[in-house]
Amino acid sequence: MRRLAAILLLVLSACTAHNRAGHAPPFETQATSATYEPGGALAAAPATAATGAGVVSAADPRAAAAGAEMLAGGGTAADAAIATMIALTVVEPQSSGIGGGAFFLWHDPDAGGVITLDGRETAPAAARPDRFLKADGTPMSFREAVPGGRSSGVPGVIALAAEAHRRWGRLPWARLFAPAIRMAEEGVVLSERFVRFTAFREEMLQATPAGALFLAPDGRAWPAGHRLQMPELARTLREIASGGPERFYRGRIAEAVVRAVTKSPLNPGDMTVEDLARYRVTERPPVCSRYRRFRLCSMGPPSAGGIALLQILGQLERFDLKGLGPDNLLSWHLIAESMRLAFADREAWGGDADFAPVPVEGLLAPAYLASRSALIRIDRAMAEAPPGVPEGARPRAAQPLPDVPATSHLVAADAAGRIASVTSTLEAPFGSGLLAAGFLLNNELTDFDFLPTFGGRPAINRVEGGKRPRSSMTPTILFDQDGRALAAFGAAGGATIIAQVAKTVIAHVDWGLPIEAALAAPQIMADRRGVRVEAGSRLEGMVAGLRALGHADVAAATLPLKGNAVARDGARWRGAADPRSEGAALGVEVRP
Repeated sequence: MRRLAAILLLVLSACTAHNRAGHAPPFETQATSATYEPGGALAAAPATAATGAGVVSAADPRAAAAGAEMLAGGGTAADAAIATMIALTVVEPQSSGIGGGAFFLWHDPDAGGVITLDGRETAPAAARPDRFLKADGTPMSFREAVPGGRSSGVPGVIALAAEAHRRWGRLPWARLFAPAIRMAEEGVVLSERFVRFTAFREEMLQATPAGALFLAPDGRAWPAGHRLQMPELARTLREIASGGPERFYRGRIAEAVVRAVTKSPLNPGDMTVEDLARYRVTERPPVCSRYRRFRLCSMGPPSAGGIALLQILGQLERFDLKGLGPDNLLSWHLIAESMRLAFADREAWGGDADFAPVPVEGLLAPAYLASRSALIRIDRAMAEAPPGVPEGARPRAAQPLPDVPATSHLVAADAAGRIASVTSTLEAPFGSGLLAAGFLLNNELTDFDFLPTFGGRPAINRVEGGKRPRSSMTPTILFDQDGRALAAFGAAGGATIIAQVAKTVIAHVDWGLPIEAALAAPQIMADRRGVRVEAGSRLEGMVAGLRALGHADVAAATLPLKGNAVARDGARWRGAADPRSEGAALGVEVRP
């Protein structure tokens, strides 16, 4: 008989302690603009951690509690991850949910290695490369393309949950939905961060069906503390819980999705019930590489995040980041330079490998990484950071990518050493603004390249029917030399996901910081748009130094920081969430 111990809740950033100041830049005024967290800098709580025989870390404490409830009831890390992912539909609907997609990394010490499941959304069969072109042949702006049915892909979260449960779950399927159903029926108290995102997207919500649920009767954001009930979502979750995943992809719910997409008042789409019925989760080969004396595994294509992460680390291998330390300007200069190179390759080579070859082996080959690393100078920034051409690949033109501060990451680890590292998303805050059967639909298709060709060549990430758009999601697991899992990481926030995970790995591995301090370490982000350092952090004091090293475009910015992680703590697990987020980690004392 399993003993249910008390769930130790450590809220890493209390919902009542969110004080922001200032204003965010406009939301994606063009496809190439940078995006930041809405509002000013979040007052971070002290970096804390939860420990236990099992641990769940998530972007919201109520979602983490749903996962911890499964561990306490004898469930596996997979059960906990699924329950957490479903609960996020209720407590963080603006960022992820059953109307979106996800990537699922799984490790079982008895089996060894990593299995990765791709639950990314797919384009409807009728989708064409010119999907986001206007009548005059120019691309739509991101703001124009997001609202409505044209941006929505076929959701993959429920199919992913079902496949993970079939392989690794222990508890009954319906039990995984119980916390989410309970919260949807009883209502959830809206946090300040949710309200900020609602205000941030108020104009879109006023023009789309989602406003009827997420805006007050006066058309403005509900105030923080308002209890929002979601009876239609509760009904949908009950149907899926009792009838299985097929209830989502056939029948009432599927018809509601198609109706919402095709009858959208803005940008109606072309999804069919056949598109939902044919959706399948795909097992993908993970991308793995060594860093220092460790081995990391992450998600491969259609995610470009895992490759970029391993490139950033591999290109830094020859530099003594440990000796330089976290307070040295040169450490952050080197990290920024490596990010610039990796992000250039991401734009040139990332895409769905089912539709065009992605040279994964070439991009991670030691000789290629050494040649890219040779471009990095410790005393001077590169004038430009162009994409490389890995062995056996033809040159490709890099197309600028839009990025938005949404998405949600979660990690679950159980007493048997099993780990689930999962990133789930709708893409932009509140997705497409469409509601179907009580849940928001994604705008994931705006992760495709809007221009079908670029530089005279077909874009690898162009829209095609059945294709999955390129992603930045980077769920990752760290192993020692003997293959023992030591930690798992992930984050939310568009392209900054890659930068956040890279920073956390470096802080944990090179600088020896415990997982909570590694997450809390200041953030830098560098790509074709320049270098951005976290406003209010000690890195802001390095802006002048970075400029002196030749970085032309350096600024302090409020970045969308929302990471989650777990790490070994002796025979136990230690979980943490970024203290600048609303995240939480919960420890559970249940033995296998």
